[in-house]
Amino acid sequence: MPIKLPATLPAYDILAREGVMMMSEDTALRQDIRPLHIGLLNLMPKKIQTETQFARLIGATPLQIELSLIRMTSHQTKTTAAEHMEAFYRPFAEVREEKFDGLIITGAPIEHLPFEEVTYWDELTEVFGWTQTHVHSTFGVCWGGMAMIHHFHGVKKHMLTEKAFGCYRHMNLAPESVYLRGFSDDCAIPVSRWTEMRQAEIAAAPGLRTLIQSEEVGPCLVEDPAHRALYIFNHLEYDSGTLKEEFDRDVASGSPIEVPRNYFPADDPTASPLNRWRSHAHLLYGNWINAIYQSTPFDLNAIGH
Repeated sequence: MPIKLPATLPAYDILAREGVMMMSEDTALRQDIRPLHIGLLNLMPKKIQTETQFARLIGATPLQIELSLIRMTSHQTKTTAAEHMEAFYRPFAEVREEKFDGLIITGAPIEHLPFEEVTYWDELTEVFGWTQTHVHSTFGVCWGGMAMIHHFHGVKKHMLTEKAFGCYRHMNLAPESVYLRGFSDDCAIPVSRWTEMRQAEIAAAPGLRTLIQSEEVGPCLVEDPAHRALYIFNHLEYDSGTLKEEFDRDVASGSPIEVPRNYFPADDPTASPLNRWRSHAHLLYGNWINAIYQSTPFDLNAIGH
């Protein structure tokens, strides 16, 4: 089944050209099936790029998906056109009475700040609490995952002496997990962060289970069954050129930056990078959507009870 998106959303044309099945609202209404209601709380400055990346992954499953784009009520973006935000996004205050089968909370480029100093932290903690009564399964990504695991379990984030930047090998620690069906024993995953979560602290928190981990950059994917949540600290959703864009941006601005590791062929930044994580990205998010489909109640109102 296709993903249902507004035909005027920029992601619609991009994904249609890639062969992702799309569906208009009129067509979706004629189908005798309840679509999965998935929310995307987009905290990234490049809203259009991020919404396209996640829509691509969750739209590749054989299920009908209705994607809702959500923003923080108390924070106004300065990097995405106001017309785009007005047309496609709703503030959290407008959706808080709705129920969702799944919610993705993205990262945000504010990892240098203590969580409590983030301007919208109070509202975000409201979102975390709201997921326990209004969302069947929540997926926290990068800073979003770090914020969730800190909120629910008190696990701290730690500053790194140098940026973890590149494409790192990760080990599959739980091949029997429903979320890792089809995964290789190891896989390459893009990483771009100045902070880390430490495995010893995650292991000390009751109920958490690390599913994917790297010897070089630490834990990557953590399951939190008690809160019906997954936390991923790295970026399987990235496009082939996302790390290159970050590298080129920092070089142009004169910021200190190393060539992303294991990303460019022969570590040559003039060469075109090869995507070595796309299949695992589709597997992970497809498995997540399938797990939601298998367990969410048919009646959305029953979520949280």
